[in-house]
Amino acid sequence: MKKKVLSLMLTGVLAASMLTGCGGTSPAAETPAAETPAPAAETKEEAPAAEAPAAEEPAAEETAEAPADLGSGEIKIWVADNVVDFTKKQAESFLASDPAYSGYTVLVEPVGEGDAAGNMITDVTAGADIYGFAQDQIARLVSAGALEEVEPSNAAKVESENAAGVVNAAKVGNTLYAYPMTADNGYFLYYDKSVVTDPSTIEGVIADCEAAGKNFYMDLGGWYQVAYFFGTGCTLTYDTDDDGNFTACNMDYDSDKGLAALKGLVQLTSSKSFQQGSSAGDAVNYAAIVDGTWDAGTIQETLGDNYACAKLPTFTVDGQTYQMSGFNGCKLLGVKPQEDEGKLAVCDALADFLTSEEVQLARYNEVGWGPSNIAAQGSDAVKADPALSALAEQFAYTIPQGNYPGDYWSLAESLRDSIIGEYQGADDATLQAALKSFQDSCISYAK
Repeated sequence: MKKKVLSLMLTGVLAASMLTGCGGTSPAAETPAAETPAPAAETKEEAPAAEAPAAEEPAAEETAEAPADLGSGEIKIWVADNVVDFTKKQAESFLASDPAYSGYTVLVEPVGEGDAAGNMITDVTAGADIYGFAQDQIARLVSAGALEEVEPSNAAKVESENAAGVVNAAKVGNTLYAYPMTADNGYFLYYDKSVVTDPSTIEGVIADCEAAGKNFYMDLGGWYQVAYFFGTGCTLTYDTDDDGNFTACNMDYDSDKGLAALKGLVQLTSSKSFQQGSSAGDAVNYAAIVDGTWDAGTIQETLGDNYACAKLPTFTVDGQTYQMSGFNGCKLLGVKPQEDEGKLAVCDALADFLTSEEVQLARYNEVGWGPSNIAAQGSDAVKADPALSALAEQFAYTIPQGNYPGDYWSLAESLRDSIIGEYQGADDATLQAALKSFQDSCISYAK
């Protein structure tokens, strides 16, 4: 309600300022009714009354001189280290663009999307006023009172100008709580085209890596292992209420589909070329790696002229072929609730600007972050980017990442360790029992 009142107040200020701009016109210009043809003679006789608007002019000026006070102060912003300078430049430019924001300065600090949510939840009061975070953190941020809903006057524009999947990721229930910033949080295949002759099948990729004595890297933890499970048609999602609490787990890993996925994972790790991990900076002697756009520069430097990208490959289990799937995700920009309504209005306006088409495209050009804005996605530069093109192709087979309990990620890492270790050579009954135990635990996390 406070936001709506402030929006109306600011609208009134704008209207008042428009009246002030007309305050210097002649009385005749302010009485258009006197120029209507029919009662012309009567209008002349009532000339003194026609002067009334001019006499009331100071009242209009008095209204215009009392706008909503947006106040002054410092706005703290948390973003990833590689966009600190970019964000500071854009934010300062925005604040300088309107005298109403002149009382504010910005402090931009390097706190990445992976750490921002934990820091905010630990101490909301000391946290940033505006901060970037990964979409899977939105439920816990809302539950902790660390996110203000998107300014209602901005919400329709945000929803119409950004990709639908990213908009949905920015909601809890039916409420929009964040501004979409990117649509590049996913993974695909990078490969050395002098080694890998056909990137479309995992069997072909592995065979080429083995023949060349090269490594194939893929992290089989919770975020990446779903590439196999979702690929065979399994479901694993959680429902949340409007406060971000987990209310139900929708899951069918304990099935023939789940068994096919788990067998595929065990099959992959049995190759001598397989290496656990998806950090290009730590990978050695590789000809293929499943990774995201954030490592594009590192991989391109390593592979040089043989640098290539593709969607994830297919895999075959018991004679049936499946397309690898996975999560797709995004970075969001959130605004912390404020006691000062003036500061809240400025934070909303600034967050809206920092996620606009203009700034998303500028951010891509400077640091390579893939836009969520539909118009920015259609730019020639974005469409020509090999990594973003591969990711866009892979997105057709992926599932938007929703909200998952923290315990799920730990449990999935335990499953990964078992896949690499104890499940090698295991029979179907053993694998099915493992899937049932995994599923029972996941379901227990929704109270």
